[in-house]
Amino acid sequence: MSQAPSATGSEQSQPSLFGEGELPAGQVAAQPQGRAGEPRLLRAQRDQVELRPCELDALLAPNHPVRSVWAFVQALDLAPLYAVIKSVRGGAGAPATDPAILVALWLWATIDGVGSARELARLCERDDAYRWICGGVGVNHHSLSDVRTQHAAWLDAQLTRSMAALMERKLVTLNVVAQDGMRVRAAAKAASLRRRERLQRLHELAQAQLHALKAELHEDAGASSRRKQAAQERAAREREQRLAQALATLDKIERLPPPKKKNKKAKGRDHDGLPPPGAGSAAPTPKPEPEPRVSTTDPEARVMKMADGGFRPAFNAQLAVDAPTQLIAAVAVTNSGSDMGQMAPMHQQLVQRYGRVPKHWLGDGGFTKLQAIEELHTQGTQAVVPPPSSRNPAIDPFAPKDSDSAALAQWRALMGSDEGKALYRQRGATVECANAQLRRRGLQQFNVRGLLKAHAVLLWHALAHNLMRMRSLGVTLAAS
Repeated sequence: MSQAPSATGSEQSQPSLFGEGELPAGQVAAQPQGRAGEPRLLRAQRDQVELRPCELDALLAPNHPVRSVWAFVQALDLAPLYAVIKSVRGGAGAPATDPAILVALWLWATIDGVGSARELARLCERDDAYRWICGGVGVNHHSLSDVRTQHAAWLDAQLTRSMAALMERKLVTLNVVAQDGMRVRAAAKAASLRRRERLQRLHELAQAQLHALKAELHEDAGASSRRKQAAQERAAREREQRLAQALATLDKIERLPPPKKKNKKAKGRDHDGLPPPGAGSAAPTPKPEPEPRVSTTDPEARVMKMADGGFRPAFNAQLAVDAPTQLIAAVAVTNSGSDMGQMAPMHQQLVQRYGRVPKHWLGDGGFTKLQAIEELHTQGTQAVVPPPSSRNPAIDPFAPKDSDSAALAQWRALMGSDEGKALYRQRGATVECANAQLRRRGLQQFNVRGLLKAHAVLLWHALAHNLMRMRSLGVTLAAS
């Protein structure tokens, strides 16, 4: 009788689940059958040099969304971006990166939910879609960061140009426009908020540090050390400028008139405002107003109440959306936490952009302001916003009041009718959907500072959103 082959050294070194003589009753250790030696394996050889032919265009499917991004970029007016390039043929200087590549990278990154220039630069080296856009051209995070925030006016013009092209083709009418505001966290942290005394002290320290670095930079003779100190001096100068801006913003806030408080009837008083007999004549001590605070890293940010109920430095991003197509027609960024005064400026911006007066303007209860409703009515637009409800259940908010003008009476009648209710229902399915799409693509927090740069980031999101909406609707823009 032949014996089973002995176990190899590697198998003998493996620990056994049961010790010798500890197998359960009725069970025998399984022995390998029919093995004459070591197994034959294909092992990894990672030091092997390989020549792999690769065509970037063949890496992506013919219907890949990034191809739509490139076609959209080719339809944009890139002449202003080419005009600022100093490196020209016949002159000195290295060739510049094609602005079309940088614009396409940021559009695709926005669609992909990437908001960091460093992360985008890394993706250009390892992700096929980003490598396809680059086409072998190397990019760095400095140039990507610059093109993202330095061309806000050009981005705004392209938003208008792309929507105007769709209006010429009768694909967008702007008859019904919906507006909504979304509070987006600022790059500033809550710990960066400082009062006047602390701001003045930090500003003095920053000025002293800046003067010391300048003096040390002029005295040092080493080139490498001078470059390092120049970077330190630039950082100190920028910090001193932010602190100076924070103090200027604080001065502006303190010059504003105090907010009006509602005249509520004091508890425990009669109709004449007098305390009841025996209640005493001591008046309650008014609560002092809190001292204003400004962020040292982003002075233009304001503390706002967020959707989760917390209070953080943020900006208020406003969107105006064409209701039938859900295309974003206009955007704005403010540091006001309320939507109350945002309807009239957005309406005026839309009219100036396209020369078209919408027939209906949809908004939620946060935009309800009687003066704004009358302003829109004088320009030929009917506001579709819910009237504020009264604490008295007997008062009908849809019934015209004695103090109402003809425009307000017409607005209340419309909101109480079936037509007004049907129009208002479109708001949630249009602008709220665009709001959710921007949130899904990473617009949770601005990683740039200041209103201008935040406005540029919002424009990137608007262009990316419109691009994907046009792709969903089967609409393409012909290259110019």
